[in-house]
Amino acid sequence: MATADSLLLVLLLIQLSILFPLSDSSIVPALETPQQRSSSKERHQPRLVQSTCNSTSFYDICIATLADDPSSTTADVPGLCAIAVSAAAANASGTASFLGNASDAAATPEADRALLRTCARKYAAARDALLAARASLAEQDYDYAFVHVSAAAEYPAVCRTLFRRQQRPSRTTYPAELAKREEALRRLCTISLDIISLLQTQE
Repeated sequence: MATADSLLLVLLLIQLSILFPLSDSSIVPALETPQQRSSSKERHQPRLVQSTCNSTSFYDICIATLADDPSSTTADVPGLCAIAVSAAAANASGTASFLGNASDAAATPEADRALLRTCARKYAAARDALLAARASLAEQDYDYAFVHVSAAAEYPAVCRTLFRRQQRPSRTTYPAELAKREEALRRLCTISLDIISLLQTQE
């Protein structure tokens, strides 16, 4: 009887191993922490990406931004800078659309619509400045690229100031989503400026 029970137990274990295989690939992701996943992504980046991002103020964001573009694996430093500038332009463009939609929403008070439209124009101007910076990078005109990115970084601050200057009792607070987008754009512009500065020193 004991032998039969042992045999049944062995068969049961075999069936379970077939139904629920415990492969390494199924175990590692579940146990991996966010920090480990970030380190794994970093390990798969070319050395040029890592060394370039190491010269920026926001290393982790730089790595993540460049990793999102497959061309970063073969790009040189000007190419990596162009990727960072493009990411900033995409952020500015998306925020301009976000503000435009908010200004047209039926729930938005009429008094706030003009403010949101003005902010949308500021982010659109930031996008245009970043696209101009991208063109300057293509021409290896790093001084103008720096000026354009610097200008793009200032436009969101104008929007925040406009919110603060409202004097009516029902003052509209600065939207949390807009604050998050502004901070993301500021960091992307800072990364771009840091890489442009690197290019200027290499000339």
